[in-house]
Amino acid sequence: MFADTDDQQLFESATARFLESHYPIERVRELADHGTTFDPVLWRRAGELGWTTLLVPEQAGGGSISGNGLSDLLIVAGQFGQHASPGPLLPTNAVGAALGRWGSPAQRAGPLKEILAGDAVATWAHTSAGRRGAGIAAAAASGTVVLNGRVANVESAADARYLLLTADGPAGPSHYLVPLDHQRVHLTALRGVDLTRRFSQVHLDDVTLPEDSRVGAPGAADEHDDDLLDLVAVVTAGEITGAMRRAFDMTTEWTANRYSFGRPLNSYQEIKHRMADMRTQLEASEAVAARAGDAVGTGAPDARSWASAAMAYVARYGPELIQDCIQLHGGIGVTYDHDLHIFLRRAVLDANLFGSHGEFACRLGAMVARTEANVP
Repeated sequence: MFADTDDQQLFESATARFLESHYPIERVRELADHGTTFDPVLWRRAGELGWTTLLVPEQAGGGSISGNGLSDLLIVAGQFGQHASPGPLLPTNAVGAALGRWGSPAQRAGPLKEILAGDAVATWAHTSAGRRGAGIAAAAASGTVVLNGRVANVESAADARYLLLTADGPAGPSHYLVPLDHQRVHLTALRGVDLTRRFSQVHLDDVTLPEDSRVGAPGAADEHDDDLLDLVAVVTAGEITGAMRRAFDMTTEWTANRYSFGRPLNSYQEIKHRMADMRTQLEASEAVAARAGDAVGTGAPDARSWASAAMAYVARYGPELIQDCIQLHGGIGVTYDHDLHIFLRRAVLDANLFGSHGEFACRLGAMVARTEANVP
């Protein structure tokens, strides 16, 4: 779906085979009733496939297939969406990118090395300046930092070893890498709409860490969070697009083989028009996600605009397209026994995980307004 070169196509086929082998749709359904969907053995194998290295600079131990690691990761994200697969793909890569870009030598030699090998999972608590609220407060005390507060909706926190979060301190918002096995870190499991992903609320009660647990310069978290948001926006758009592709293909097959009044459904003009509209939305979603991956992955001047445009479009039309697919299946489409709802769940959660499509549209609009006003 997002593979251009021969190497990327090989990578895509290997990823698809891996997910089809370990997470067929029957297995995905089984996992809905499990407290955890994480398999450390399979995640190590995912690390061997290169899923954890793509957003990390080579000098920090990472690497890519095409020279643009984000475009390569977009291939994996598309397959995750097509299979509704479990696995901490997005949060682990976000933390890997942060440690690879701004981490200290010790953080690169320790936590990042574990993450790249697939030996440890990390997760990112996205709390932008406008959404942080009370959030986490940091207080410095003789070579240490004390963190207090809570963050909600943290993906894979129960399976992760490290948490990257933003805390407000005297120097401004800063990133800290928190070991989740700390005795004063407490998790509360949350219920979610996606069958295979698990979220938690994380509580920190006087969590004392060494000062070198800070990631990046003091007060730089908001700027760095914007960079990470660009990355995860592209990956999330890729996941939604993968779910759209799976739902559309299922519906194409259904309307060709399902007969009404002696004719296949796809012979009726109304059905043709709806399928054509959905095909247009699908191809536009794939195109804008791929363009955003290219722009953000290469550091283009308009990268943030493309990342925002991708989510503004895909997060709006992705769930809508899958809903249309459900309607075209008739009564069977709205039942739990049919598989379409699995992909709708994935798309709906992705479409709101880091902000709604409206928020991304506002983000894009603000950038356009600043550009027109010649404001940096």
